[in-house]
Amino acid sequence: MNKQANLEGFEVGYDIPALPGMNEADIQTPCLILDMDALERNVAKMGAYAKAHGVRHRSHGKMHKSVDVQKLQESLGGACGVCCQKVSEAEVFARGGIKDVLVSNQVRDPAKIDRLARLPKLGARTIVCVDDAANVADLSAAAQRHGTRIECLVEIDCGAGRCGVTTTQDVVHIAKLIDAAPGLKFSGIQAYQGAMQHMDKYDDRKAKLDIAIDMVRDAVQGLKAQGLECDIVGGGGTGSYYFEGNSGVYNELQCGSYAFMDADYGRILDKDGKRIDQGEWENALFILTSVMSHAKEDKAIVDAGLKAQSVDSGLPVVFGRTDVKYLKCSDEHGVVEDKGGVLKVNDKLRLVPGHCDPTCNVHDWYVGVRNGKVEVVWPVSARGKAY
Repeated sequence: MNKQANLEGFEVGYDIPALPGMNEADIQTPCLILDMDALERNVAKMGAYAKAHGVRHRSHGKMHKSVDVQKLQESLGGACGVCCQKVSEAEVFARGGIKDVLVSNQVRDPAKIDRLARLPKLGARTIVCVDDAANVADLSAAAQRHGTRIECLVEIDCGAGRCGVTTTQDVVHIAKLIDAAPGLKFSGIQAYQGAMQHMDKYDDRKAKLDIAIDMVRDAVQGLKAQGLECDIVGGGGTGSYYFEGNSGVYNELQCGSYAFMDADYGRILDKDGKRIDQGEWENALFILTSVMSHAKEDKAIVDAGLKAQSVDSGLPVVFGRTDVKYLKCSDEHGVVEDKGGVLKVNDKLRLVPGHCDPTCNVHDWYVGVRNGKVEVVWPVSARGKAY
């Protein structure tokens, strides 16, 4: 287990929702809790999958934004490093002791490029994505200025419709520029198909990934023809990792939500038509919320509203219960249907958030629980690091 952060002087209910050793019943709400047993099983399972298929797993830090969770993914799950989306986020992980950091995004602002070029001085292998030849000279100049090396992946748009080039010709062109640039190293390809991750049906997801894999295979072959080898061919998410992992082309998976599991991912179906949160992965992250009013006979009002979660992917689901249902929310209130009047004031519910990534970003702490006791309290280290 990771070393517990120093919480001396922190006051429960003001600075922090709980302290190690407390009973789960006494945790202040609303807050994020982690079922440590479920989290550890998820992390170990993904690590075992990657090892069995001869690929690396680089866990996606933009999901949890936590140095402590990342260290668990490395120590228990064998993750080779972290990928994140912003330079400031990458700095948090590097300053926290993570030694292999990929910014799986474009970095174009001069100030951000300068900060990126300083990351290796923190002891971290530093990798970034590139999809524009004009970016190469700026990255090279910054690396030379600081006497560091930045590794670069050419990003392919393999269906997400966001960043990335779309032809092997463009991949090879940018890769050759990187290979020739002082202070830079061409290290491979980034190809994440993000648009299909939440498609319900397994076969629909596979059809999208077949197209992506063909694009990536063609690019790898085109690079080889020019004498350029890929150390990293990266991509893959919680809804697709088995396609990339069995492709024979990808060698690095970049899954995030598998560790926590949210309601939107949980509903997608595996190859047997079963929800992936009913066997493949376990719910490990919850918003713990308390009933603060039951003035209406058929409704309980809880303290987890909009400010405690993101509802971009739908409302949260009450975990482990079918007798009550989270109906709607405003800033500081959640309305829970309670037709049977089974809830009472100060009862606590575990909510599975609709989308874990932005939900985690509105909290300061994770409270890790096991057997009814608070085991750890971890900071959401990169919360708000959006630069």
